[in-house]
Amino acid sequence: MTETTRTLPVPGAVGELYDRLTLSAMHDGTFNPNVHIGYWDTPDSKATIEEAMDRLTDVFTEWLRVDGTSHVLDLGCGVGGPGLRLVSHTGARVTGISVSEEQIKTANRLAAEAGLADRAVFQHGDAMRLPFADDSFDAVMALESLCHMPDRQQVLTDVARVLAPGGRLVLTDVFERHPRKEVRHPGIDKFCRDLMSTTADVDDYVALLHRSGLRLRGILDITEQTTLRLAEELGKVATAQDRPAAMNEGNFDFTEDAFRPSDLAGVDDFGCLLVIAERP
Repeated sequence: MTETTRTLPVPGAVGELYDRLTLSAMHDGTFNPNVHIGYWDTPDSKATIEEAMDRLTDVFTEWLRVDGTSHVLDLGCGVGGPGLRLVSHTGARVTGISVSEEQIKTANRLAAEAGLADRAVFQHGDAMRLPFADDSFDAVMALESLCHMPDRQQVLTDVARVLAPGGRLVLTDVFERHPRKEVRHPGIDKFCRDLMSTTADVDDYVALLHRSGLRLRGILDITEQTTLRLAEELGKVATAQDRPAAMNEGNFDFTEDAFRPSDLAGVDDFGCLLVIAERP
């Protein structure tokens, strides 16, 4: 797959980044169990950022089609918020994996506090080398995690291996929408640099899934419901605050020159895909 940035993420460095972000959020009071974008169903939705984050998890749950008999892999599970919500709403069993040790510690603590440790287990590991047997899971969800991985093809091929036949994959990924600008917006460059990410090539996504052994069930551009609206909402929060370091946006706490989600406010060529696939 063609990447639109030359520097590929290094899993160990990504893990250290999210270790720092997790600890920072816990120390400064900005901790959120969701480390992902939100989903606003309509342009006039009055949902808060927190409500919209939960709504995205619910959208994933609807597409995954799981129940109390299912075992779900949360690929790049963050601090466990989405996985725990899925467990509480469906009764499914969840195994989460992240390259961040601090995220895993926090996720397992939150599972214990919620009384869900028997249904939700989070472990440190690298999605580039999934430590699971073939056909281990009935479904896989990946909320904005593939952008942090150096080889989407390798990850999705391994996802197909651990999925049972008929199992579903639901993911979100970031991409540059058409038409691409002659000069890329600096907010996109900041995102890729500071969050150790790459943007996907949407034109190659169907072939990417097929090469991985997965059958496409749907691919949707959900930019208006997600990244554009989130950047707009976070921009309002930053503008409304008096202190200059309204740098804490979600779980992101950076210096003044570094990326903030609101840097992408109005950047309509920075997009978000929702992808649904299935193992035949």
